[in-house]
Amino acid sequence: MMDAAAARPPLFDIILVHSFSRFFRDQFQLEFYVRKLAKNGVRLVSVTQDLGDDPMSVMMRQIMALFDEYQSKENAKHTLRAMRENARQGYWNGSRPPYGYRIASAEQRGARTKKKLEIDLLQADHIRLMFRLALHGEGDSGPMGMRMIAQHLNKRGIRTATGGRWGTGAVHQILTRTTYIGQHRFNVYSWRKKMEKPENEVVDVTVPAIIDKSEFDAVQEALRARSPQLKAPRFACGSTLLGGICFCADCGGAMSLRTSGKAEHYRYYTCCTKARQGRSGCRGRTIPMRVLDQLVVEHVETRLLSQERLTDLLAALLERRQARAKRIEDRVILLKKQAAEADAKLTRLYAAIESGLADLQDENLKGRLAELRTIRDAARADVDRAEGRGKGHRVEITPGILGGFAAAARQKLRAEDGTYRRHHIQALAQRVEVGNHEIRIKGAKSKLLTALVAPGVVGTAAREVRGFVPEWLPE
Repeated sequence: MMDAAAARPPLFDIILVHSFSRFFRDQFQLEFYVRKLAKNGVRLVSVTQDLGDDPMSVMMRQIMALFDEYQSKENAKHTLRAMRENARQGYWNGSRPPYGYRIASAEQRGARTKKKLEIDLLQADHIRLMFRLALHGEGDSGPMGMRMIAQHLNKRGIRTATGGRWGTGAVHQILTRTTYIGQHRFNVYSWRKKMEKPENEVVDVTVPAIIDKSEFDAVQEALRARSPQLKAPRFACGSTLLGGICFCADCGGAMSLRTSGKAEHYRYYTCCTKARQGRSGCRGRTIPMRVLDQLVVEHVETRLLSQERLTDLLAALLERRQARAKRIEDRVILLKKQAAEADAKLTRLYAAIESGLADLQDENLKGRLAELRTIRDAARADVDRAEGRGKGHRVEITPGILGGFAAAARQKLRAEDGTYRRHHIQALAQRVEVGNHEIRIKGAKSKLLTALVAPGVVGTAAREVRGFVPEWLPE
């Protein structure tokens, strides 16, 4: 309409509105467009606020516009406050539900029906599939990225909530959304200001969980490890086995892929410093890619992936792990005792109230009841958090598990066509330093243990090892 009014000559002479607030509820914008229209010979006329063009009428219009703007902001403030409170109570405020959920009636309050989210069983299976593909992949493929997951879903005929095809953006949104672990975040973004709101204005809505928190956290760790800010895409998604983890022992610079001649039949790892600066930068070295790959894989197979070697490497770490598990277990017992004592005191007070020995209207009694409920609820919440932290520490590492892990990992290092699987290699060896007379392979015991205690350790341990994380090496 404004484009038509700005045309020369204009297509009409008057814009008729019920009131000036229907045109704009922003005093600056109203005056800006009124003057812009007037320059082109178009008048803004209100049916209920009949004003002329004299200075008094202009002043009245500006005053009314200020009041309209104030009233609009007040309405928005109270509406948002009501919506935040509704969300805090666990109800759904409206709009399309997240993929994997549907809207269901929760209760009736007068003429208004309160809604909540419930799990859509079919879509929930698709959500679990996405997280499984991101962590473990399909078959022996290894963990999949967003694009591979989208291709997998589209090939199987799985569609989005609107019937469209999956893309990397939609998959990333699902893999990073806390709604699927039962914590839907409301009032996160200001669409008017185009920015995120402060954390104290965000409301966490409790919804049914589809994904375990441990699985969700593992996916977030994998996504961060493959982030372009931490690791270049050519290393996260490329085919070079030691890309991103191979370094020159002399200068510490990366060793990258080089090819000889016009063909790519001869491939080498070459010191980047020497390639850029010549021998003045680093004396460097060049080694055939096939030779270095084979040396690293064979060393990992023979020296690392054996039951005896794993036992020696992880002995001290497992002792600390067991000690931490014992401390967590003792704290859980203490917290459960506190919760039980508070609950017992509440039961006795309720019994006294029912028998008439205590007056429910007594302010001191009300305060004591509230205090005991707070103590009980806080202790129960601490128990849940402590049990969540200690969940991974309760996995018992036996010689049989170590042997099964070593055998499964050795099998998964090599693909069926005789090549190597880079995800598995880089999960076990995170830094390779190449010198003139030796090749040093480094890795973190904590990363090795993380791979070991992954779900399905014997059958799928090699598929479930975590990706490379920069700056993890000890000094």
